[in-house]
Amino acid sequence: MKVFGVDIGGSGIKGAPVDLERGEPAEERFKVLTPHPATPDAVADGVQQVVEHFGWSGPVGVTFPGVVTGGVTRSAANVDKGWIGTDAAALLTSRLGGEAGGCPVTVLNDADAAGLAEVHFGAARGRMGTVIMLTLGTGIGSALFTDGQLVANTELGHLELDGHDAETRASTRVKDEEDLSWHDWAHRLQKYLRHVEMLFTPQLFVIGGGVSRKAHKFLPLIKGVTAEIVPAQLQNNAGIVGAAMAARRACDPAAGAPAPGQDAGLGAADPGPAGRRGAAPAAGG
Repeated sequence: MKVFGVDIGGSGIKGAPVDLERGEPAEERFKVLTPHPATPDAVADGVQQVVEHFGWSGPVGVTFPGVVTGGVTRSAANVDKGWIGTDAAALLTSRLGGEAGGCPVTVLNDADAAGLAEVHFGAARGRMGTVIMLTLGTGIGSALFTDGQLVANTELGHLELDGHDAETRASTRVKDEEDLSWHDWAHRLQKYLRHVEMLFTPQLFVIGGGVSRKAHKFLPLIKGVTAEIVPAQLQNNAGIVGAAMAARRACDPAAGAPAPGQDAGLGAADPGPAGRRGAAPAAGG
C-alpha cells in the first residue's frame, strides 16, 4: 500500500511514493530546489515536478513549514508571506490535475508530519504519555503527542527564549550563522528544552532535522532535562512518510490511525500500476 509524500523544505522540495507498511520511501526520493522567493505558485510548480517525475496519480500528502488548518496555510515564518491565507490544498490539487482517486491533496505542518512518522515507525514507536518531536533546521518545528494522538500546529519554536523567538537562538541555522561550537549551541538548546519541559512535562523528546545525524556531538552535553532525549530515526524521510500517512487517513477516515507501534498502513490498498499516470489498470485475479 503506497501513498505519495512531499516535503517542502527551505532548500529543497523532495518526495517519493511511500510504503505505509514499512514506513519508508518505496523508491528513491526525487528532489528539486526550493525556489526563491518561495511564493505559492513557484513552490506549487516544484511540487508538481516532484510528483510528475514518478508519473503518480494517486493520493498525495504535502508538508508545509507553518500552521495549516483545513488545508489553508495560516503562517509563513520562513517562507514567502504570500502563503498566509492561501488555500494550499486547493492550489496543489488543481496543479496536480484534480482530485486523484477522489481525494484532494492533503497539506499539514512539516513538523507534525515528521512526528507522525517517528511515533508510528521511528524513535517514539510504542511510546505513550507526552512525546514532543522537535525539528532543528532553518527554524524549530514541533509536534506534540499525547498517548499517540497529535495536537496539531503547536509551533513551539516560537516560544520566547532569552527575550527572543526561540528559533532565532537555538536553531541549527543560528549555530551555523554565528559559528557556535557544539558546546555553546548545546547550552542554548538545553535552555530551550528545559523551558519546553517546564510547560509540557513530556516523557520523551525526539530531536529531528539534519543535525540529528550528529546527535552524539551535542546530546551528551545537554544537562538538567528530566525527559529522555533521543535522535530521530527516519531523519530526512520523516516528513515524506508523515505526509503520506496524513493523505491516506484523509482519503479513508474510517481507517483511522493505528496506535503507536502498530501498522500504519491504515488498511489502504496500493494504487499500484493504476495509480501511475498513463498506466493501464492492473489485471484482476
